[in-house]
Amino acid sequence: MKAIPITPETLAVARRVIWFEPPETALSDPVRFMAYAMSHALPEDMRSIRRHVSDDDFREAIDHAPPGIVDPRSWAYWNSKMGRYPPPPLPARQLGGATPCRAGADTIRKEALEAGKKFRGKQGHIDLEEVRRRAAEEWRDRYGPGKKG
Repeated sequence: MKAIPITPETLAVARRVIWFEPPETALSDPVRFMAYAMSHALPEDMRSIRRHVSDDDFREAIDHAPPGIVDPRSWAYWNSKMGRYPPPPLPARQLGGATPCRAGADTIRKEALEAGKKFRGKQGHIDLEEVRRRAAEEWRDRYGPGKKG
């Protein structure tokens, strides 16, 4: 995607759309800027942006939008405006270079339980009664009768 020119108008839009960083920084990555604009720009902001962004550039921004920025409603709207109906899936975050997380809650729960069992297996056997007994002794030694905490 070609760069969005830095003008007083685009700087003002960038200041409103990505309020948490300098507008020059926001405009330095046009794909990321467009992703934020799809979710946060006002109609007049988008008209200003569209003077500098062609339909092909806009489609490229959609195709390479970073995950977690564009909300589902905006994603559906802007894809439909670009002639894509139904819209492709939203960009998905990846954890540790893994494939996108699209598993259902039951699958995730099952994997978490298995990981927990594996972790506990590495820990060895923990005698909970022994843990409770030591905790009670420590408490008595620290706060028992005649002790000042």
